[in-house]
Amino acid sequence: MQIVKNSVVTLTYSLSDSKGNLLEESKEPISYLHGGYDNIFPVVEEKLQGMQPGDTLSVTLEPEDAFGEYDASLVRVEPRSVFPVTDIQVGMQFEGGAEGSDEMILYTVTDVSEDTVVVDGNHPLAGRTLHFSCTVTDVRPATPEEIAHGHVHGPHGHSH
Repeated sequence: MQIVKNSVVTLTYSLSDSKGNLLEESKEPISYLHGGYDNIFPVVEEKLQGMQPGDTLSVTLEPEDAFGEYDASLVRVEPRSVFPVTDIQVGMQFEGGAEGSDEMILYTVTDVSEDTVVVDGNHPLAGRTLHFSCTVTDVRPATPEEIAHGHVHGPHGHSH
């Protein structure tokens, strides 16, 4: 079966930086619902259209095609007293409101001092050119329930 709208695509992948350093690799196959459901990078989804099991894809993703440009305004210095835990460490993550917005975003602690905590709302790969490679391992029609929910159910996908 070829990859078309409303098909479930299963693949293995690797993600590298522009220098070829491996950043992430699937240990197990992953599955996503194909057809504009925002379950995979849109550029990758576009390139996978029409492929079938056994096909491979390699694509370079500019920041705007992956995790966006780095936005310095998403870096905030907060008083340590506003955090719900006392043992704050670099790498911890907290959900918080974006400055001047009702939108909630995930902030990562990047620095801790006696009185302040620096948090960054950018994705760790924001602003970076990435290389995405994958092999299609399976393609099947999506169930009506998967289409209605906008994501895959069962093995390699989401379960309720």
